[in-house]
Amino acid sequence: MNIQKWLDEGIKFILDFGPKIIGALLIWFIGSWIIKKLMKGTSKLMKARKYDESLQKFLVNLVGWILKILLILAVLGTVGVETTSFAAILAAAGLAIGLALQGSLGNFAGGVLIMIFKPFKIGDLIEAQGVLGVVKEIEIFTTKLSTPENKEAIIPNGSLSNGNIINYSSQGTLRVDLNIGIGYGDDIKKAKDVIMKVLTDNPKVLKDPAPTVAVSELGDNAINLVVRPNVNVADYWDVYFGALEDSKNALDAAGISIPYPQRDVHIHNVK
Repeated sequence: MNIQKWLDEGIKFILDFGPKIIGALLIWFIGSWIIKKLMKGTSKLMKARKYDESLQKFLVNLVGWILKILLILAVLGTVGVETTSFAAILAAAGLAIGLALQGSLGNFAGGVLIMIFKPFKIGDLIEAQGVLGVVKEIEIFTTKLSTPENKEAIIPNGSLSNGNIINYSSQGTLRVDLNIGIGYGDDIKKAKDVIMKVLTDNPKVLKDPAPTVAVSELGDNAINLVVRPNVNVADYWDVYFGALEDSKNALDAAGISIPYPQRDVHIHNVK
């Protein structure tokens, strides 16, 4: 008797809700397919119109989230859930979640500000929040950097948009600052000529702005020369390491001594 009752209830449930569930599944799969196509088409359209790559990814992600929320509402409406009531519940839940996730909302707002003001774009070398790296992705809530050590750094957009940002790529070139010391008994002009030849012979050193070699300080044990070649961003480290090694070898060959190890090297934007 109980088995027959359960069978009857099961058949009634299938007849009442089966078409709705099937319809909801069809809407979900077809809707998901359409959303993927729309996102892919939107991305192609923005690429064809040469939109900024950072803006492309940000907008595609944002549109994707909005369409998925609308799809979920459509699926719930198909199975009989009152979407107006659900929308009210969603709004109330959104308010509660918003209060609990103020930091995330701040990160979202930060992402929007980054898209509007564009302090950097994908591929730029930046320094922010104590991290130096190349921008790989600008997402809705975070920005991903690839550091020189090949580590992935994920920075919240809220703190990123509100903090100091140094963009080493925005000017197109960088200046490498080196300090090389020579002995007081050495010929300053000869040393400057030797180092200048090293720089001018290096194909990665830019002719304009021209490299500079000048006396920066009369130290206790050496005459310090400041060496400033200008380079494209991608060539910075090649010139940094190469100029130091080649200058040392060229000065040794010219009989000019380097009395002590060199100071730290810093990155500077071209002025």
